Amino acid sequence: MNAIVLGYDGSDFAMQAMDWALDEAELRKLPLVLTHAWQWPYGEAEEEAKAHLRKAAEHVLWHGAECARSTSSGVRVETDLYEGPPARRLTELSAGAELIVVGTRGLSGLPKAVVGSVAGYVAAHAECPVVVVRGPGPLPAAAEPGPVLVAGGTPVPAVLDFAAHEAALRQLTLVAAGDTAAWRAAHPGVEVRAEQGDRHPTLVVTGRQGAAAALENAPCPVAVVPAGNQA
Repeated sequence: MNAIVLGYDGSDFAMQAMDWALDEAELRKLPLVLTHAWQWPYGEAEEEAKAHLRKAAEHVLWHGAECARSTSSGVRVETDLYEGPPARRLTELSAGAELIVVGTRGLSGLPKAVVGSVAGYVAAHAECPVVVVRGPGPLPAAAEPGPVLVAGGTPVPAVLDFAAHEAALRQLTLVAAGDTAAWRAAHPGVEVRAEQGDRHPTLVVTGRQGAAAALENAPCPVAVVPAGNQA
């Protein structure tokens, strides 16, 4: 599929995730696929009743696609409507995706939960990197964007590679502790520092081992990279 996949449910959290997904699609010159999952929650039902719910789901997905097309700079926007659990569908699509983007919570998220069950599950099981975008509403535009920050101690190569790729795409500094001269030589176009400074990061990048802490505490979107993934 080679696309950016956005989990979309019409919530404010999904709208903020859409901003990030559109940026990724534009920077990577890839299509954006909006996927929306729906399911009948009440056991057995007449097909007519389920048809009404499907129609509502189609409208949510159509509205999201129209929003994406109206705010993008030429990104091809595709849609995927799925009957079943959203976490399952996003994990399935991750097998062929460049990147999955989800909001921290959706319409069914618990008020006290920082990261919803769908975002947490997909970040832990997807075959490609997953960016979890925190908070509702439009992403705030920073006058001077902060760096891409690699979380934790000495990161695995896949995490460093993804972080460097994001830093290069966004023309941002990369902050990574424990990086080697060989790794710096492999990414000559990226400015690398060991210390973050006083700016909040634009993106925190972590492997799955440190994902829970990053998703709970980071003040910005978090990218969770499977150990075997290369940017």
